[in-house]
Amino acid sequence: MNNKNATKRPIKVYIFITCLVDTFFPEVGESMLKVLDDLGVEVDFIEEQTCCGQPAFNSGYQDDARVVAKRFISIFEKTLNHDSNTETYIICPSGSCTSMVKVFYEDLFKNSPEILKKVSRIKENTYEFSEFLIKVLNTVDIGAKYDGVITYHDSCHLLRELRVKDAPRQLINSVKGVKFKEMDLHDACCGFGGTFSIKFPNVSVSMLDEKIDCIVNSGADTVVSADMGCLMNIGGALSRRNIPIKVIHLAQLLASRG
Repeated sequence: MNNKNATKRPIKVYIFITCLVDTFFPEVGESMLKVLDDLGVEVDFIEEQTCCGQPAFNSGYQDDARVVAKRFISIFEKTLNHDSNTETYIICPSGSCTSMVKVFYEDLFKNSPEILKKVSRIKENTYEFSEFLIKVLNTVDIGAKYDGVITYHDSCHLLRELRVKDAPRQLINSVKGVKFKEMDLHDACCGFGGTFSIKFPNVSVSMLDEKIDCIVNSGADTVVSADMGCLMNIGGALSRRNIPIKVIHLAQLLASRG
């Protein structure tokens, strides 16, 4: 492991768990916890947390999104009121939900100066999981082991809104036993987009078909991403076609010990 932060102030992390992870993929949250625990980071989880408001926001229901977002802000703002001797962060295993907080909250509350002050403070201390490991902990080698050929899918929000491209690849390439194969169109959308796939099913399926072809043609036996929405979409298609390619979140890969 390479945790240069060991000489700095103690770090405490509050985990921001997405609706998909909470409801369908709790193992992703557990894997993230294992990685952070192995790195000696103090971790806490606020049971009162709920949705960040992204589904309503993306569907055009901004008033409803504000109600949910205000709850998120009221809950997580308290986590930053700690002793100055401790560095406190909010970490999320999703580029899309992280970008909702770091990018779209400012638009959602542009007419509410007092709330914007709180948003600004939360934004500065909120990170997507892979970015936190690389930028804050300065950690690349987690000590993970995985025997397989891996390709990586860039989720839209992580890549385009948060500009995180290299961090997941650095972490994947540090895993012992992994052979990394970049797929064609790795940065193309998988067609999920939340309610987009429901509103525009024909377009969504066409995009997904293209993504599946790229994954298969890469020769990988495992596809990794940092968003469970994308992986749920991709995994469903692979399963329906009986294509034996595993689908795992980056946190699951980093928590693997062979």
